Amino acid sequence: MAYMNTTSAAGNTFTARIASAFHTLATRIKERRLYRQTFEGLNALSNRELDDLGLSRSELRYIAKESAHNAVR
Repeated sequence: MAYMNTTSAAGNTFTARIASAFHTLATRIKERRLYRQTFEGLNALSNRELDDLGLSRSELRYIAKESAHNAVR
């Protein structure tokens, strides 16, 4: 009678998942911090200054989000 015995390194995959979760969390924290700084900086500008940059106030959240996402990743 033949049988097969395999051993898997379940600890390594669990450790890798935990490390990945912490890395993802740290990345999102950095991204959120950069988003807030960018949004607050742009929001502090006057309408005239935003117009000089070719931006409208309605675009600020999108611009801050894209900027933070591209800078962190």
